[in-house]
Amino acid sequence: MGRQQRLRREATEGSAAPDPVDARLGARLAELRAERGWSLGELAEHSGVSRSTLSRAERAETSPTAALLNRLCAVYGRTMSQLLSEVEARPAPVVRAAGQRIWQDRAAGFVRRSVSPPHAGLRGELVEGRLTPGADLAYDRPPVPGLEQHIWVLDGALEVTAENTAHHLDTGDCLRLRVWGPTRFRCTGPKETRYVLAVVLP
Repeated sequence: MGRQQRLRREATEGSAAPDPVDARLGARLAELRAERGWSLGELAEHSGVSRSTLSRAERAETSPTAALLNRLCAVYGRTMSQLLSEVEARPAPVVRAAGQRIWQDRAAGFVRRSVSPPHAGLRGELVEGRLTPGADLAYDRPPVPGLEQHIWVLDGALEVTAENTAHHLDTGDCLRLRVWGPTRFRCTGPKETRYVLAVVLP
């Protein structure tokens, strides 16, 4: 086998098909950018995300992080659930537990389950979050300014920081706030933290 043939074979074997959810999400992100007539450079200026990262996300060459999606949601005026619902074929009034969308930011130790049936026009939604011990998830801005959030801890310990105030929540505690600036979610206990996030658009 010649050198070029061997290199082509190695490249083919080393490449993997993108995750279907990432592929649909990337296509939707590209559509949203095209609807505004923006280049990757212009989107980079609006979002503060590098052109190369945006390009890889749109082409589904990488799984976008929660922080990246949050920035893009802020630019496009959507919550994360709204964005994720737009990659679904058809909204339904009921979603069974087995059909609820699960999205992971493995690097951050974060698992997000969309509990509410997906719908692009929804104003309120329920999300289940899971953070591994020591996980630290930071958002530099809300997807929609003034977003109302109710954070109810089902298991474990959670620290939520908003407006430079840290709220320490234990099992059963609930925090309500409106989000105008950066927020931070941190698992402070020795075991996984599981919580419900209720989101209401202003």
